[in-house]
Amino acid sequence: MHNKTINDTHIGDIGQHQGLYVPEPPYRPGEVNDFSHVYIPPVSASKMPPFTAKPNDITDLAYGLIRVLDEDANAGGEWHINIEDDILIKGLKDMLLTRMFDERMQLMHRVGKISFYMKCTGEEAISVAHSLAIDDEDMVFPSYRNQGILISRGQRLIDLMCQCLSNVKDNCKGRQLPIMYSFKNLNFFSISGNLATQFSQAVGWAMAEARKRGNRLATSFVGDGSTAELDFHSALNFAATYNPPVILNIVNNQWAISSSQRIAGGERTTFAARGIGFGLPSLRVDGNDFLAVYAASKWAADRARSGYGATLIEFFTYRVAPHSTSDDPSAYRPADEEKTWPLGDPIERLKAHLIKTGAWSEVLHKALIEDYTAMIKSQYKEAESYGTLKGGGRPDVTTMFEDVFEEMTPNLVRQRQELGL
Repeated sequence: MHNKTINDTHIGDIGQHQGLYVPEPPYRPGEVNDFSHVYIPPVSASKMPPFTAKPNDITDLAYGLIRVLDEDANAGGEWHINIEDDILIKGLKDMLLTRMFDERMQLMHRVGKISFYMKCTGEEAISVAHSLAIDDEDMVFPSYRNQGILISRGQRLIDLMCQCLSNVKDNCKGRQLPIMYSFKNLNFFSISGNLATQFSQAVGWAMAEARKRGNRLATSFVGDGSTAELDFHSALNFAATYNPPVILNIVNNQWAISSSQRIAGGERTTFAARGIGFGLPSLRVDGNDFLAVYAASKWAADRARSGYGATLIEFFTYRVAPHSTSDDPSAYRPADEEKTWPLGDPIERLKAHLIKTGAWSEVLHKALIEDYTAMIKSQYKEAESYGTLKGGGRPDVTTMFEDVFEEMTPNLVRQRQELGL
């Protein structure tokens, strides 16, 4: 009964294979992918239960697709919670700023000012809407496409730029790969290059918060490929067992670098369905629908804060850009595939909805782009004055001995003295 609502219609053919079976993407370079194999249910298909619902009573939400905005930019269905216009407008602004920031930093990589970069093009709604649906005091254990959370929480662009440039103003002091942000003041934990570790860390933090009888929650993000890591399953096991206030988010953007989501098990069932076996409430959400992401995140946050424990959410989206500046997607997926993605662009969809309701206009949007263009240019010019990959200021070498222990140990003091520092 669920075959129509999972990632593609090839699911029914899997049982016909005998022996070893290696999943392949449905389309390769030189072919045309129109995504006709992806089933998109109507907005009215997913029911919104109370957040007190028992996980076993809402398993259908792990196989469907929670949507609010339809193809004509109208909001409807039970997950339409009438979000205030000021939240939606802030969401649109933050998504647009995130995308424009990404484009600028990608350009700086191309001219040799930055060693590495990762864009989140097409996935902005996941970070921004989720951020606006929870509190700034809540703890984020991010992945490497969550720059929208930092922008939504008000982090200055120049601080993000300096971290990418690894210059003298880099708050990570040159110790992290560009885009591996860490901002304690914003409750934004250090991004980990060892994928999926943040899931277990988020659950552990939430367990501690529950033990202290606090009211904060933790939230964490991994990609579809990371669900194959042991840390992912350990996190779900602890989340189901100890009932901590945590939201565990899977960003299914169809590709883990050059590996299709099928390699991680996405051909068999949905990623949200993995929570069912652990007894966790599990939601599958249109990740390009700002209103749906916000509503699902708010539902999970209300559940966590009320003592009902963890929620697993799969955000169904598409990675428009390359995996990173080290990647060439034309080697493994059809050219211009992103143009046929059936769930559209999250910025354009929210913009169209706000224009339809009268809360926004093309004139306002154009003016906003002009303002952001000038601001990004100005802030980057200042960031570059502190140093780039090609030269300029670098973090003080003496800082290499700091930030490991609260008080520097005798052996570190000795090593620093041996270097004459």
